[in-house]
Amino acid sequence: MLATNGWDHNERQAAAKQFGFDLVEFESRHEFLAAALDTAQLTLDQYLDRTLFYRERPFTRQSFREFMLAQSKPYPDTLQLMERASSSGKYLLATLNNESLELNAYRIQSFGLRGIFKLFMSSCYLGVRKPDDAIYQLALRLTQQEPAHCVFIDDRALNLECAGREGMKTIQFRNASQLEQDLRALGVEI
Repeated sequence: MLATNGWDHNERQAAAKQFGFDLVEFESRHEFLAAALDTAQLTLDQYLDRTLFYRERPFTRQSFREFMLAQSKPYPDTLQLMERASSSGKYLLATLNNESLELNAYRIQSFGLRGIFKLFMSSCYLGVRKPDDAIYQLALRLTQQEPAHCVFIDDRALNLECAGREGMKTIQFRNASQLEQDLRALGVEI
């Protein structure tokens, strides 16, 4: 975890509070569209058209988009840890995440991730989301790595279980110091 979740339930709750819309209605629409948004079958504007702007709102699309992007906040300690691992030159660092095309691009740019990671395997590029087994299999094919040589880091148990079934080592992320300790326990030199 390099940053807060971009558009998860907590961020959507905050949006409903900030903009004063019906969260239950929004969540119902979001659930139908989340997979299409994350796999780039819908643009962010199309998603917003179907979840919020299908009727008049007392706020603008632009103000809402800005709010959405502002929910992404970096975890500096984790980013520094990954920068150290990347700069060692010993490891191939890649991301595997569920994210819309627009939010993914924003986070890569805003958090300087191109300087850390060699490969971005996001659901919006791959057309499949975690925890689908296919995304882990595709990640292994794209990196050309044996599963036993891979460490998959995630904050969600189900995602870790699925990666583990593919033979990857897994670490459940809680914070940067715990992550560093768990990586060292697996022999990763940082």
